[in-house]
Amino acid sequence: MLNSFFDHSLDPQAIRERVLEVESGKVGFYSVGLYPASLAYNCAMQNEAGRLMLAARPGRELLGAFDDETLATMDRGHVATVLEMGSHLVEGERVSNLLADLILNCELVLLSANSNHVEEDLLEACRLRQELNRPQVVLACLAGSFNHDPISNSAYVLCEKQPSLAFFSGFHRHGALRNPFDSFTANFCHPDALTAMLGAQLLDRLSPNIQVSAGVHNVEGQYIKAAKNMASVFAGFVYAFHQDNPGVLPTVLTLLLNQCLDQAATVSMARRDRQKLYHRQPIPLTELGYAVPRIEATLVRDGDFEKVRDHTFTQLTAMVADVRGSMMLPVSGRPTRNFQAGQVLAQQMCEHGRCPNSMEELEAWCEDAGLRKGALEGLKALRYWPQIARRYAIPVHDCSMVNLLYMAVYGRANVKETAYEVMTKSRELSNYCQESVRPTHSRRYAEALQNLEIPEALDLVVNAVIADNARRAMRCDMDLDEIDQSGVPVYLQLMNAIESKLDT
Repeated sequence: MLNSFFDHSLDPQAIRERVLEVESGKVGFYSVGLYPASLAYNCAMQNEAGRLMLAARPGRELLGAFDDETLATMDRGHVATVLEMGSHLVEGERVSNLLADLILNCELVLLSANSNHVEEDLLEACRLRQELNRPQVVLACLAGSFNHDPISNSAYVLCEKQPSLAFFSGFHRHGALRNPFDSFTANFCHPDALTAMLGAQLLDRLSPNIQVSAGVHNVEGQYIKAAKNMASVFAGFVYAFHQDNPGVLPTVLTLLLNQCLDQAATVSMARRDRQKLYHRQPIPLTELGYAVPRIEATLVRDGDFEKVRDHTFTQLTAMVADVRGSMMLPVSGRPTRNFQAGQVLAQQMCEHGRCPNSMEELEAWCEDAGLRKGALEGLKALRYWPQIARRYAIPVHDCSMVNLLYMAVYGRANVKETAYEVMTKSRELSNYCQESVRPTHSRRYAEALQNLEIPEALDLVVNAVIADNARRAMRCDMDLDEIDQSGVPVYLQLMNAIESKLDT
């Protein structure tokens, strides 16, 4: 898929005209939803509405994401302005905008649907670009979940499947964009630095309360969005269930943040365009605001250093702030919807004394609490988590918190009981946080040292001492999963269960 503001022309005058055309262009949001509608309301408050167009999906109301209570508090004049952004005049009558109207009139179109519709919207937008002879309209998405192919039964990050698709992400509370004095930051990412810079400038000019900076890491940005939605559910659970145990909260939140970034850094290594991303840019990444051109992590394997993670994207402040902010309980207003889902999970687990029997039961709990199932991207992403972990070869110790949440929802009955013990007991949860971040092979020896009365465990330690290096010991036939775990702590039992099912 070609996705650029420019064609292949080498004519300086034509390019000059195109730059000016883009610079004064409009931005369109298709499908709408809470985020775009709140953004439009912010533009209306700041008298910057002229640069933004909206088009609701057929059968969807432009302001349908707001509940009646919220709508009642919104300024009637600003609401009228937002409704005007979603329509145009035809022979003196107001007609609702369609996706085709955005393609015709905007230079940048953001597809704001979730993972249920974004791929079909992308195909339709590409078709309309060609049909309307507007190939230089740049397309972007906001989807914060994983996509799924039912034919191959595989899950993936859409921006990885479509490398030139732009991604827009920013953190906001539900009411922040309707506050005339609040502000927020965002990143607009496209693998071409110049396209990213121009797109970010268009979005930045929508409102003085919105600061948008450019980046090239669209794949990482979309992965982080999905990962932090799952992490936000866990954060909401810990805030609600362990509110009387404040010592465990900083540990859990730190681990959730670090693991989101470490997972994205592993995904970054799998990019098909990774070398092009750094070596074939029209402008240096440092001109976009990156402090250094590249940040990589290495690991010693078979005596040699091997690059295992690419952390360059962590220089995008808004991306990291999105992860951190989504896991915080606000001083005023409501937390994110995924965070609220975690709070519901905590309340129901406390009431029932167990984990949910299924994802359907958890979603029903959320629906009963006033949370729409379709808006809970964290739960949707969790459904495809094992496929994502396998596809991108994410190490178990980099995703132990998501694994714990997954087992609490999708595990077998006996595993759910163990997960409940770990999630609800402060000491077990702290131990899990400390031990689960160790690579599997290093923890084998820690477990063996705690079970020296078991002959097989003692043999493992003896082999390690005798061997000239740890690699030989790691290849021994001994498997600790075969050891009787009756005396093994609950958190270690759960880690063994997770690794037997999810280890990649």
